[in-house]
Amino acid sequence: MNLPSKLPEPRPPKDHRRRDSVYMTLMVFLIGIIITSGLLTAAAYALLLVVGLLVNPYARLLTIPVLMVFFITTLAASMGRGKLKPINDLVQAMRHVSQGDFSVRVDCEDVDGDMGRLVRSFNDMASELGGLELFRKDFINNFSHEFKTPIVSIRGFAKQLEREDLTEAQRREYLDIIVSESDRLANMSGNVLLLSKLENQTIVTDKTRYQLDEQLRKCILLLEKQWTQKDLELDIDLNEVEYFGNEEMMQHVWVNLLGNAIKFSPEGGVLGVTLTQTEGQAVVSVRDTGPGMDEATRHRVFEKFYQGDTAHAAEGNGLGLSLVKRIVDLCQGTVEVDSTPGQGSTFTVKLPL
Repeated sequence: MNLPSKLPEPRPPKDHRRRDSVYMTLMVFLIGIIITSGLLTAAAYALLLVVGLLVNPYARLLTIPVLMVFFITTLAASMGRGKLKPINDLVQAMRHVSQGDFSVRVDCEDVDGDMGRLVRSFNDMASELGGLELFRKDFINNFSHEFKTPIVSIRGFAKQLEREDLTEAQRREYLDIIVSESDRLANMSGNVLLLSKLENQTIVTDKTRYQLDEQLRKCILLLEKQWTQKDLELDIDLNEVEYFGNEEMMQHVWVNLLGNAIKFSPEGGVLGVTLTQTEGQAVVSVRDTGPGMDEATRHRVFEKFYQGDTAHAAEGNGLGLSLVKRIVDLCQGTVEVDSTPGQGSTFTVKLPL
């Protein structure tokens, strides 16, 4: 085999090329100032000679360096102001961000090259930080409201129980409300703790190989009381699929999706569940015949504490679908919702096999 007599020179790393580009730009900038200053100095010196202001030989000797320094300083200040403007703007914007103002942006329309990429990256960063700050404030407000509501309710009905003129039926009703609100508070606390744990988790542990179709059947039976009370018709079509994952985590997904479908389905509605295997994926769909969702609700349905249907707000806490989304993401899968107002909703989970 014939080898080339001379191997090609290795290309310098990308960061070295960028550094060389910056150095070259700086050198061209300095050389341009020096040449322009020299030409202006020569022209000014000739003009002074013509008008007869340089009769003294000492004045002639000092005039050239003085004019050169003057023109270099003036040109560097005027040209540098334009060149350094994006850097000054960026420094000012970074100061605003450090003080918590994430709405600031740096104009990058007239900025090219590495500086343009830096300014655009800063604008993207400020936009992302602004979104995170808005989400944090929204989460805190919702979290406070969701926890405060059952606590106030429990306190109010507990005070009512202190009254001497209550009938036995009223006392039993108030106790049932206190128990119900306590269960809601405990369930919310558990979901918040679980979601916090999952958000700090990056890999799925304790994986086992099990039948996904059998797990779905067990989850449907687990919620038998709820779908029986609503007299729902079951439309179940589950193919045999073997899955390798954390069985306990996946149960949270199916129970939440099935529970939502039951909750939003009307009396005598249909609860549909299908499981298929296609292109190396397990595809699970959970369908209801409820009121459906508009586009704005679909976009926010996986956010923490978000509840698009206020009529069912007392039956949940807006954390179930956030848990579903986080678990499916950890499993390298996807979850999508297809919904039309008045025509029900279908949640589809795709898990890689």
